[in-house]
Amino acid sequence: MKRNLIYSILVSSLVLVGCSKEFLDPERNTSNLTAEDLSNYSDVNPALVEGTLEGIASFMIQDFGVTGSRHYDFGQKGVDIWTDMVSGDMALSASAYGWYNATSNLVCTVDFTREENKIIWEYYYRIVSLANNVIQTSGGNNAQPTTDGGKKVLGQAKASRAYAYWYLAQLFQKSYDPAQPILPYYDGETINTAKVPASQIYDLIISDLTDAIDLLDGYVRPDKSKIDKSVAQGLLAYVYAGMGNYADAKTMADAVIAAGYPLTTTGQLAFPGSGSGFNNLNTGSWVWGFDLTEELGHQLIDWWGQMDCFTYSYAWAGDHKSIDDALYAQIASDDVRKGQFGTGTGALQPIGKFFDPNRTIGGQYIITTDLIFMRSEEFHLLSAECAARLGNDAAAKATMINLLDNRMADAAAVVNPLSGSALQDFIYQQTRIELWGEGKTYYAMKRNEATVTRGSNHVFRAGESFAYDSDEMSFQIPQSEINNNPSITDQN
Repeated sequence: MKRNLIYSILVSSLVLVGCSKEFLDPERNTSNLTAEDLSNYSDVNPALVEGTLEGIASFMIQDFGVTGSRHYDFGQKGVDIWTDMVSGDMALSASAYGWYNATSNLVCTVDFTREENKIIWEYYYRIVSLANNVIQTSGGNNAQPTTDGGKKVLGQAKASRAYAYWYLAQLFQKSYDPAQPILPYYDGETINTAKVPASQIYDLIISDLTDAIDLLDGYVRPDKSKIDKSVAQGLLAYVYAGMGNYADAKTMADAVIAAGYPLTTTGQLAFPGSGSGFNNLNTGSWVWGFDLTEELGHQLIDWWGQMDCFTYSYAWAGDHKSIDDALYAQIASDDVRKGQFGTGTGALQPIGKFFDPNRTIGGQYIITTDLIFMRSEEFHLLSAECAARLGNDAAAKATMINLLDNRMADAAAVVNPLSGSALQDFIYQQTRIELWGEGKTYYAMKRNEATVTRGSNHVFRAGESFAYDSDEMSFQIPQSEINNNPSITDQN
């Protein structure tokens, strides 16, 4: 008899990375905790629920989190590499070990048996499950906590669930169609193991993020690994934009800007500038990220290992990820971001954007460079994009000039002559350049309904073009889900 895999992922107990044994009786197995367990013990020790929230954050950067062994299985930043590569902006420019061959060759997106699909699917649904546990412990979907601590817990859990469903919807649907059945649905109280319409998924995402924004109002987080109001607003900005609701998307993007995160300074943008490296959670422009410390013991299997030739891992050893050379050619010669990418041997690797500060080739063994999830520039670009789509070219141009003023010699001279579709195309181009390697341009490709043409420096499929809604540009429901969930019979 087939077992229902999605039900198993969502309802079964999961390893709670943030929980330690002292939260409960020492003889009880704390790696098997359900929502009922959390409810029973949260009054005795509220730290148990806090531990579950910490578990979500830890799972986002966990190496081997789904498979236990695969070297491209390391949470959100692992997904970021896959999407950057699928979009074509990141070129696999040399392959010594083969981990990204199927991604660069666009095999994993058309073959539901590939494990990349399974890792993505299970990664996000496990976050849904953990978030559901916290939400149910906090009183359920309609709970209205009265304490600051209760509001924070419920707000972060709802934002986490929305984050996971948002990525699932983007990755497993070719283009936004509210009527198309796309994903199984579980909100901790209602479960539908068949695919439900996108509108039902998006309704939950919007409800969760709207609640999270209210619940997290006034919350001051201890560090940027925690979700706060700005993170929830940033996620909601992306959701609205992905739905074509540009007015509300702009409102949310502008709210993040108004929170006061500065733009990345000229020095921080590229080596040898002061503070460069995109490697420090305390950088003012970072809105959300994770502080990697020596105690966490990250080695080899990590985003930095795949991206940074100054880290002892794959990028150093011959698996090179480079900017697409056609995109690189579009960066103006006087643009400081041109210096983010190397020339000569290992050309166009991000040696001036992402690097261990010691800059010793293969030198960083225990990884302490930090991981970025969100920064302020995303919302300047998104605000400008939405303004242009709404016909407000003046606002779009003003935002772009402000953003680019410390990046190129005369931003106003470049931006002011643009209007209409030319302005929109320019904003999309600048989004691809500014956010290269940060896991954002795949979603911009879908929003802009773009056709991408690869440059010449890809090991696979160089020079080929792919429309945003082609089979190659979205992932497939994995074979494991189809085999074990009788409610789903196809991978699309």
